[in-house]
Amino acid sequence: MITTATLLRDSMLVLHFVGLASLLGGFLVQIKALKPGTAKIIPAMIHGAWTMLVTGLLLVGLREWMSALDPNAAELDNIKIAVKSIVVTLVVVFVMINRKKETVKSSTLALIGGLTLLNVVLAVFW
Repeated sequence: MITTATLLRDSMLVLHFVGLASLLGGFLVQIKALKPGTAKIIPAMIHGAWTMLVTGLLLVGLREWMSALDPNAAELDNIKIAVKSIVVTLVVVFVMINRKKETVKSSTLALIGGLTLLNVVLAVFW
């Protein structure tokens, strides 16, 4: 039986993946523009970063709510959540700081892409 909490969680997870795809896809599209020096922060990256942050926070809230309803539920790893929250917040900050610049440095774009991939690695392997 699918509960409301499960349906909400799964919906947020799908939106979280959509945000990841948007952010990472935008980063990958801009890689080819690095050599000529025309790389920039595109709207897909802005929307993806914010979507990941907001849905990530909602996922944690939903998980805590589900844990409160089920006393046998596993404890949430708060250190992991804190680290992932810091990483995605840094991504949002770097994207927002550079969003109106005509071009961005290759190191800035690499940092955004690297932090995004780090968040994926933390989610999968931690």
